[in-house]
Amino acid sequence: MLKFTLLAVVSIMFVACVGPAKNPNTNAVKPAAAAPTTAALLALETQANEAYIRGDGKFFEGMLSDKVVMTNGGQRLGKADFVKLIGSMKCSIKEGWSLTEPQMSKINEDTYVLSYKIAMDGACTSNGITEKQPSPVRAATLWVRSSEKWQAAFHGENLIVDPKATPAPVKQEESRKEASKKQPVAEPGTDALMAAEKSVWEAWKAKDAKKIEELTANDITFVNIFGAHFATKAEVIKDWTGSTCDVKSFSLKDGAGTFVSPTVAILTVTGSLDATCGGQKPPPVYGATVYVKDGDVWKWAFGFNSPR
Repeated sequence: MLKFTLLAVVSIMFVACVGPAKNPNTNAVKPAAAAPTTAALLALETQANEAYIRGDGKFFEGMLSDKVVMTNGGQRLGKADFVKLIGSMKCSIKEGWSLTEPQMSKINEDTYVLSYKIAMDGACTSNGITEKQPSPVRAATLWVRSSEKWQAAFHGENLIVDPKATPAPVKQEESRKEASKKQPVAEPGTDALMAAEKSVWEAWKAKDAKKIEELTANDITFVNIFGAHFATKAEVIKDWTGSTCDVKSFSLKDGAGTFVSPTVAILTVTGSLDATCGGQKPPPVYGATVYVKDGDVWKWAFGFNSPR
């Protein structure tokens, strides 16, 4: 099912005021750029949803980062694919749809994640197939500063379900055929990200809180395959070392890294599990991880796992 709640990226202007230096031999220090507010980013998301409902692909051409990564049913889509997809969609959504429960987290001074809940009642048609919109879903967007505006570099969303009712794999036969022909392009540096990702998965498998603490950034957030959002590092570690999943083994493949900036990267990867989660065997997982560079080390900062 081709379903995206789209993100609009509209410029947020900020003013950096520096008075004239009293001492001509002293260089004025430029203040740090202002952080976005949760309300401002949610307003942009609202505009994006409006554009999504009307199938306005052109609206997003200047709004998305050229490095944008979208995930959908085990696929990784770039900007051109995403804009084309939206332009081909026709939606009929009832009034009263909503974006609620917004939570913003910081990756670094120029990179933030906004997570929120979407409720919609209606259907969209793509490639001649009409599908009801999943609802409610948990969405998350990675926003990056580009000069004087914010752009979306990642977006994903999961249906919110009971962990005891593991979501079934998404059925998109034709899309999968196309995806199998078009493998994601891994940028140089992907190997380092994959090594970091494997270490995090190993720590999760072992329920090793100390190792997870070492491998992750100071502030981390996570959205799991059930649409649950964990807003703090303590919450993530508690979940990963808790009783939700009992993992015997795992494998990672199809890793592809995209470097949004010299210090921020997005890694998409497919994970297969021999495990029990919520009392059931989980489907293959399509993961998207945001890494931030700490010195010479890439650290896990945000993760979005979807059932493939």
